[in-house]
Amino acid sequence: MPRFAANLSMLYPEHEFLDRFAAAAADGFRAVEFMFPYDYTAQELKQRLDDNGLVQAMFNAPPGSWAAGEKGIVSLPGREAEFRSGFRQALEYAAVLGNDRIHVMAGLLPSESHRASHHRTYLENLDHAATEAAKVGITVLLEPINTRDIPGFFLNYQHQAQAVCTEIGKPNLKVQFDIYHCQIVEGDVATTLRRDFDGIGHIQIAGVPDRHEPDMSNEVNYPYLFNLIDQLGYSGWVGCEYRPRGNTSEGLQWLRDWRAQSV
Repeated sequence: MPRFAANLSMLYPEHEFLDRFAAAAADGFRAVEFMFPYDYTAQELKQRLDDNGLVQAMFNAPPGSWAAGEKGIVSLPGREAEFRSGFRQALEYAAVLGNDRIHVMAGLLPSESHRASHHRTYLENLDHAATEAAKVGITVLLEPINTRDIPGFFLNYQHQAQAVCTEIGKPNLKVQFDIYHCQIVEGDVATTLRRDFDGIGHIQIAGVPDRHEPDMSNEVNYPYLFNLIDQLGYSGWVGCEYRPRGNTSEGLQWLRDWRAQSV
């Protein structure tokens, strides 16, 4: 049975952020993930994890100015020092929180004419991040994101991300496989999971097309994919990164049903 982690950036919006840890634990989650921890001290977050018997699965490195619309800076020429400083901060948080996965967002590509320079910067920054992360047993994650949710994002397809990992050649650089994003831009999710499994470092889920609960009301057959994930031998966490239609706990019937049939 897959091990599910609650994404606290999206789940439990009915609670203040720091109260979401207890809410997730009450619903039976044993791990959490979220986008950015930097509004809180690492010690504050660690205390919430410990108080609720939770494991930190992953979080994101600083993305630049999120409020100004930036979606990561790894591929942005001229921002190398900022990225590397932010990644050091992420490593410091991970040392306290205990997670061994950090996601780094690629950023926006202003036009295809800039792709070559962005690609060079992307490779240089990822190589640096993977080298530094390897010293402390951390895996760096890169994630393709669909063109509907973030138009202009540098990385959109699973094969692109896998090719980047191959080009850099660091064993602790892996792809964050978000089934929601993959289904929107590629489809053929099961075949892609099988093809790329060795290069996948984290999996996330959400219903398609509206990013709600991964239940039977969406176009993806998640029970089939959960079985496939087990068959492939995936032992990591599966992040529940979706926007609840209503109350988060009530919307977790999909998870209660899956647990009941997997006993």
